[in-house]
Amino acid sequence: MNGSQRCFAVIMAGGSGTRFWPASRAAHPKQFLALGGASESLLQAAVRRLQPLVAPEDVLVVTSERHAEETRTQLPQLPAANVLAEPTGRNTAPCVGWAAAHVRRRDPNAVMAVLPADPHITDEAAYVETLRRAIGAATSGDMVTVGVQPTRPETGYGYVQRGPAVTEGVYRVARFVEKPNRETAEGFLAAGDFFWNSGMFFFKATVLLEEMHRQLPDLAAFFERCDAAAARGAEQALVQAEYGTLTSISIDHGVMEKARSILMVPGDFGWYDIGSWTSAWELAARDATGNAVVGEAVVLDSRNCYVRGRTDKLIALIGVDDLVVVDTEDALLVMPRERAQDVRDVVAELKARRRDRYL
Repeated sequence: MNGSQRCFAVIMAGGSGTRFWPASRAAHPKQFLALGGASESLLQAAVRRLQPLVAPEDVLVVTSERHAEETRTQLPQLPAANVLAEPTGRNTAPCVGWAAAHVRRRDPNAVMAVLPADPHITDEAAYVETLRRAIGAATSGDMVTVGVQPTRPETGYGYVQRGPAVTEGVYRVARFVEKPNRETAEGFLAAGDFFWNSGMFFFKATVLLEEMHRQLPDLAAFFERCDAAAARGAEQALVQAEYGTLTSISIDHGVMEKARSILMVPGDFGWYDIGSWTSAWELAARDATGNAVVGEAVVLDSRNCYVRGRTDKLIALIGVDDLVVVDTEDALLVMPRERAQDVRDVVAELKARRRDRYL
């Protein structure tokens, strides 16, 4: 990495985490939870891992208005102004573009590392080195993504196909691929040149905004208005008035997949997209019979269960296998682990019944 090149990190923390109900709620979503056996939240871990690369004053977090206060509370090392509060979610292209406008005002030559708030990383040293390489590649003006070395034929992720090498550890992107079916995913794994799309992107703020002018001109025009409004101290009023009218599109589809020059840095650092209670069980410390327990619990003659309770209430399991049990102050979830993806259906049902107190 060029020593004179300033790098900002932008953490996208706007998710709702409905698959982690009842621990995750609208007012306290997934990124604020400690999962995978950690004592810190996913958001806190995402920021802490960046310490070797980015100064705290150069870390921006984009989240929703209702979560801005909790974000600042969890991240006291960041200046309060570095938490950008969206009045409504409009997918990732508006969120990243708005952050890029802030970065460009602070340093027009700076590189941005755009990172999701919620993955779990097991090899943090390898992660930092991968990001360091990606940031260095972006200093040339190219747009860069990290492709995660796949470990299974996963159908829930998008893929990136590796093209020819540009320099050591940096490749052209041949193409982006949507989530495949099982047979296609198995072919990708066998081919060896397909990687999981990590959702991590690296570019100069100016380069991203130029690409937006070419591909998403309405969004780019809004960010120009943000610059003008910021100069007179009126940016937040503009965001309140117009943000909800912006095109809702992901940075992947809206910019990266059609950009003129995309590079990829492969990474193998124990990346887990914690997407359900099953993945929380997979990452947690388990006993000899495969049970993972958080909180007060007694588990007898049971195997491969995930129990998340409280300190003031005991949970007891007898003679059951492959269950998820999550107990909170006002709700209890019990289900087979294999049905973990269906938790969002409970949230949908609660919305339909207007049981907002449980959301």
